[in-house]
Amino acid sequence: MSTRTLPLVFINLGGEMLYILDQRLQAQNTSVDNSEKGVWSENDRKRVMSDIVGTMFSKAFMDELLKPQQLYSHRTMKTVLTRLAHTSIMRLNPASMEKLYELMVMAFKYQVYLCPRPKDLLLITYNHMDAIREFVRDTPAVANQVDETHRKLIEVYSPLSEGEFQLLRQTLLVFFQDMHVRVSLFLKNQIQKPNGRFTLTMSGPVPHGGEVPGLIRLLDVKGREVSRHEFPSGGSYSSAVREGSFDLHGDRVLRLGVNMYTMNYPEETHTSRNICAQPDDVPNLLAKEELNLLARIMGSMKTEHVHSAEGSFRLNLFASDQEEEEAGSSGGARDFEVINIQAMQDEQAAAELARIAGQFAEEEVRHEEQSSSKGDELLAMMDDL
Repeated sequence: MSTRTLPLVFINLGGEMLYILDQRLQAQNTSVDNSEKGVWSENDRKRVMSDIVGTMFSKAFMDELLKPQQLYSHRTMKTVLTRLAHTSIMRLNPASMEKLYELMVMAFKYQVYLCPRPKDLLLITYNHMDAIREFVRDTPAVANQVDETHRKLIEVYSPLSEGEFQLLRQTLLVFFQDMHVRVSLFLKNQIQKPNGRFTLTMSGPVPHGGEVPGLIRLLDVKGREVSRHEFPSGGSYSSAVREGSFDLHGDRVLRLGVNMYTMNYPEETHTSRNICAQPDDVPNLLAKEELNLLARIMGSMKTEHVHSAEGSFRLNLFASDQEEEEAGSSGGARDFEVINIQAMQDEQAAAELARIAGQFAEEEVRHEEQSSSKGDELLAMMDDL
């Protein structure tokens, strides 16, 4: 796993978070129901953006983030981003923050999927940085923080080899592999299937430095071409476009990472969770039987989730308060029927397997403590900012 992945994940997810918050703040500011929820003025929106960006790109925080380290778990990353969102006057309840995190992750996941070359992950990051810089253009001190972080990114990532960028991309794909949340914008544009998987097209320009597929050239020992054969490539590809700028300012050429949300489509920030669902939403009976068998073997286990209360000045990422309350009460999985599993317990088998499971749990706790220690340090540092 690459130890240089964390800064890119944090900055790109943070950029997507700012896109969504800016869109929703503007939408609520123009809503006819604002009189009931409290009016967000343009100054309030700019203040929220400035407060979040100022904390996000503070020197001490970024210096710690840019140190080589393992990528955080989703739980730790969501905690850090939640704390970041709440450094402003705005507050999000747990259901809205869960929805916000899912939108951020799915947007960045799609960008990574479409990234032509591993190195172009930097162009995606720089597109986010350019947009963030535009958010705080009226606050020179914060804009300077963004510029300083951008210079550090260039310094850290420019020397990396193609192999190191490929390892970075593989680390990102592992981080994203279990996230299949449906986003209305993606579904509407038919780039996401009902089961949450992305649809990738077999067309468009090839990566910079590559050639259009469909030709095989045979060379002799001296490197001279002796024959060539054409074959169907299976897609409609074109020559590569010019390379984007990797400097502090310039034309990135690549459009991945720009703000895809507009005031015209507030529903584009809607998601619905997809957990083990068939594409046609028909319950998988075989899966139910497998779960019943596992339950009979392992016995029953119970977990409790405690949600903390949020403060005032809340931002609603749902279409209505009723939808938000339903999402909070159901944990976001409103579209799927709950399957009740009846477990028959065999005391001896359950005791033995509980002992084995306990060993795994101890290993998992130790691993989680190691991986989250850095996250705790960043959270403590954020509190001091």
